[in-house]
Amino acid sequence: MVQKKKRTAAAPPAAPKKRGRPRAFEPDAALEKAMNTFRDGGFAATSLDDLSQAMGINRPSLYGTFGDKRDLFLKAYERYRAEMAERFAPAFDPALTLRQMLEKIYAIALDVYLAGENGPRGCFTVMTATSEAMADAEIRPLVQRALGSTQRALARRFQAAVESGELPSTVNVQVLAQIGAATVEALAIRSRARVPRADLEAIAAGTIDLICGPKAR
Repeated sequence: MVQKKKRTAAAPPAAPKKRGRPRAFEPDAALEKAMNTFRDGGFAATSLDDLSQAMGINRPSLYGTFGDKRDLFLKAYERYRAEMAERFAPAFDPALTLRQMLEKIYAIALDVYLAGENGPRGCFTVMTATSEAMADAEIRPLVQRALGSTQRALARRFQAAVESGELPSTVNVQVLAQIGAATVEALAIRSRARVPRADLEAIAAGTIDLICGPKAR
């Protein structure tokens, strides 16, 4: 008599591998890495593969959390602006003299612009966002506001200096603010070109002497 073979229970099908966000995914940390990647390479030269690798996430996670490359760029730039506002805030302490304020602004700027794992990166606004502003109608006003914010902050401080007697009443506050802001932008460009810090500090010192008068020896 032939015995029937017992049927063994079929093994349950393997669960499909889940795609998407890794368990350790942290949007805030990933956005920081995206910001640094854009600052290093610019918008056009930075690919989605570059961003995905730098952020440590795959493309579905990138799209699902941040949108497309342009959306990610805008979010990264927004983050940069917030970080810079916080970074420069101590320089506008009203307890500082005008010279101390300018010295602090330019020192902070050089610390930011000369930093970077792959070399000095300059300023996100000056070196990266402005190149996109030419063709992108949404980025353009963001860049214009960013460039104007430094000048407006300096103008307010210079006006206060006129009222307190730190600056003579005959100075043109707006022109001085333009000079002060233009120096920040010049430092960003020259930092990216790897001009030595000592040379950049000399430029900043010259601007401060022009605005405040020669420093007493």
